[in-house]
Amino acid sequence: MSSNEKPQHSGNEFSAPPEGPRGFMAAVRNNFLTGLIVAGPVAITIYLTWWFVTWVDGFVRPFIPLNYRPETYLPWGIPGSGLVVAFLALTLLGFFTRNLIGRTLVELGERLLGQMPVVRAIYRGLKQVFETLFSGNGSSFRKVGLVEFPSPGMWSIVLISQTPGGAIAARLPGEQEYVSVFLPCAPNPTTGFFFYVPKAGVIEVDMSAEDAATLIMSAGMVQPGGDQAKRVAALAEMANAARVANAGRAATTDEATDQLTLP
Repeated sequence: MSSNEKPQHSGNEFSAPPEGPRGFMAAVRNNFLTGLIVAGPVAITIYLTWWFVTWVDGFVRPFIPLNYRPETYLPWGIPGSGLVVAFLALTLLGFFTRNLIGRTLVELGERLLGQMPVVRAIYRGLKQVFETLFSGNGSSFRKVGLVEFPSPGMWSIVLISQTPGGAIAARLPGEQEYVSVFLPCAPNPTTGFFFYVPKAGVIEVDMSAEDAATLIMSAGMVQPGGDQAKRVAALAEMANAARVANAGRAATTDEATDQLTLP
């Protein structure tokens, strides 16, 4: 073979394709995921807000006369008009209720509902819930804590509520103070478990209820504040170490007692 002739290469001897197309597809993927992360929460928020406004409009609109509806005079409806009417109606209702005549009417209505066996229980329960949630002085579900649940060494985030009432507190075992807590489930924090636990078994965490809900809904993928998450983990480790130490001291005390009682 002469020097001018080029050697023939088989297909297996050629080098790998250049990195240009692969890098381009990676850039497209990264840009798409970045756009999805930016647009996803905004789109879901807008959708939920639109759903709420539409639901309120559909609920309030039948009570508004046709002459007072915007769509009667405009070729299209105005979203949110029912929400504005509901806000004004509730504000006026609260204003009249705070007066003497309004309070008298409310008391008469409550007495009427109090005569109905099934409706009475539903109304009283819902009234207590609304008063607790929307009162400015209430402290329910404003504190976040950790409890050892569902088994030793496993810690769950709970929302701390009120202390149990007299009838329930009298039937709870032991002399220690109890507190009622709500344990939300992931990813839907509106469902969960409600139970009473000794106050000494709850570790209060310096975290807002909103951050706790974010942590639960994301199943731990979104950690609100890295330092806060480290403090929570440290508190859980300290509580677990204290529990183990207490168990060891109890076992030592039992052994010492058994030795003293031997003949």
